[in-house]
Order: sequence, then structure tokens, then C-alpha cells
Amino acid sequence: MDRDAEPAAVPPAPPAGKRRRRSLDQPPRWQIFFPLGLYLLFTLIPFYWMLLFALREPGSDSLVPWPMTGQHFEKVWTERSFDTYFVNSMYVGIASMLMTLLVALSGGYALARFKFRLRMPFMLALLTSQFIPGALMLVPLFEIFRELTMLNSLWSVIIAETVFQLPLSMILISGFIRNVPASLEEAAWVDGCSRMRGFLAIVLPLLRPGLIAVGSFAFVHSWNHFLFALMFLNSQDKQTIPVGLNTLMGSDSVDLGALAAGGVVAAVPVVIVFAFIQRWLITGFSAGAVKG
Repeated sequence: MDRDAEPAAVPPAPPAGKRRRRSLDQPPRWQIFFPLGLYLLFTLIPFYWMLLFALREPGSDSLVPWPMTGQHFEKVWTERSFDTYFVNSMYVGIASMLMTLLVALSGGYALARFKFRLRMPFMLALLTSQFIPGALMLVPLFEIFRELTMLNSLWSVIIAETVFQLPLSMILISGFIRNVPASLEEAAWVDGCSRMRGFLAIVLPLLRPGLIAVGSFAFVHSWNHFLFALMFLNSQDKQTIPVGLNTLMGSDSVDLGALAAGGVVAAVPVVIVFAFIQRWLITGFSAGAVKG
């Protein structure tokens, strides 16, 4: 190599105060922000409409909720027993989330770390089970819970929700575990850890984004699900929020203010969950999609 060769010429920097010329392969900004703005507008208008009916006074036709009132929330929370529905939905959501995570974590670990003959057919069965709608299983599940005397019990809904969420959750968690090098566990075994202790000390902390993603998905699905609660729960004190919203719509008239207030009550926990875990949610789902 010639040491006396002159270095490559560096292009001069653009003068201060002048805008850098846009590259030919870079689209103009309006082509990006215009469709995003339309999508955001299309998404936010229904939420604003729900808040409008929930906060404005009865009989008002104003497009601005002023003066605001809270009587619709008071009505659904006290007269329509939404306080009971809220507690039941929270109980179902948290219990089904914990059960889904516990079973999917053990099954996903087995799929990711152990090699057995029927592993691929089992994975295929998990995938194909996602094409079966829950409505087709209502009659068999109803008969099973009737024989077990579990009808009109929140545990019937919890078990049904857990069973239907397990296939996808197990597949996702097995992908998360595959992204953790097995050599880390093997090093823990050399140091004297058992398989369980090595998993709890080494693998489980690295699975936190994936567990948060799967757990949040399971909670939101259980919180919003309507069909199982409608079919398996009979008494009013056992109903959940989706069924409670259905009771606000009568055959002759609909109380739009109460219905909108109930919708806000149902949406607030989901919004709070995603607001706090969105970073972990994106990281977890992207990590689980790398390897299969």
C-alpha cells in the first residue's frame, strides 16, 4: 500500500442555514404523516364519541362535553352493578393470566429444550387449534362444566379462557426460550444448580419481556371476552363487564349515556395496561418472532 497516497477527498459540508437536499429514494414527509394522521383520526373519533356521550348531560346534543357530568358513571357503577362486574372481570383476567403463564411456561420450556418424537406433530396441533372458533366448543364445555357442577362459577370461565389461550401462549414462550442460549443453563448445572434452580436463576429473568407480552395478551383477551361469561354464568352477581354492557341495551331503547360510561369503565384498565407495558410488549413479541 502506498503511504504517500493522498487521502480520499471529503465532500464539503453544506452551508449553515441551508436545508439539506432530500434524497431521491426518500419519500416526502406528507406521504408518511398524511396516512398516519388519517389512521389516527379514524381510531380516536370513536373514543371521543364514547367520552362525549359519557360526560355530557342527558338530552344535550353538543359536540363538546361541557358542562361535564358524572351521573352516567354513577348510574352504571351503583344502579347497574358495574362495581361487581368490574371485580369479577378483574378476578377472571388475573387468574386466567397467571394460569396461562404457569402452564405455557412449563410447556414452552419442554418444546424448546427437549427433543422427542412427536414434538413437531404436537406443534402442528397447537397451530391448527387456533383455527377452531370458541363457539364450536360451547356445547362440549357446557356439558363438562355441568357434570363437574361448575356452572355459574367464575372458575368455569377462567378454565375455558386458559385452555383457549394456551396454544398461542405456549408457542410464543417456546420461541422466547429458544433465544436464551442453552450454554447458560449448562454452566449453571456445572456450578451445582439443578435444572429447576438453573431455570429460575438464569432463564426466567431473561424471559421477562416475553412473559409480560404473553401475560398482557392473556389478561386483555379474558377481560374483553363475552361468549364464555354469557353461557356459563347465570346469576347477576357473577357476570363480567362485557355481559354487563350487553344488559344496558334493551329491546326498545338504549341508554347511550350509561352505555358509553360502561364502555369507558371497560376500556380504562386495558388502556392503563398497554400504556405501562408497551415497551415490554413490543420487545417481547419481536424477540419471540426471531426464531421458531
